[in-house]
Amino acid sequence: MKNFVQEGKTITLTAPYAVSSGGGLLVGSIFGVATNDAASGASVETLTTGVVTLAKNSAEAWTVGELIYWDDTNKVVTATSTSHKLIGVAAAIAANPSSTGNVRLNGAYIS
Repeated sequence: MKNFVQEGKTITLTAPYAVSSGGGLLVGSIFGVATNDAASGASVETLTTGVVTLAKNSAEAWTVGELIYWDDTNKVVTATSTSHKLIGVAAAIAANPSSTGNVRLNGAYIS
């Protein structure tokens, strides 16, 4: 096949803000997790699939399979859908309070 470009598990994006390795970022409708530190406007390799541990809204408890959203203002994941982008599902129970949660990413693009 001559038109195959890449698997897409990681893609290079332009960081919309400074991001640390392991931090989430939203570029248009693509959500991913930075694999390296990047300044705003710099290229960053971004993981788009898999299960990752991300900073979460600490006041929430999650159940396995619960829909998880990206809060781009606070740069955390949340179970609250209001004005946030769907990025995946909870891959493990998360307690209230807890600062992180495991998220199975939904494949990078969101509506």
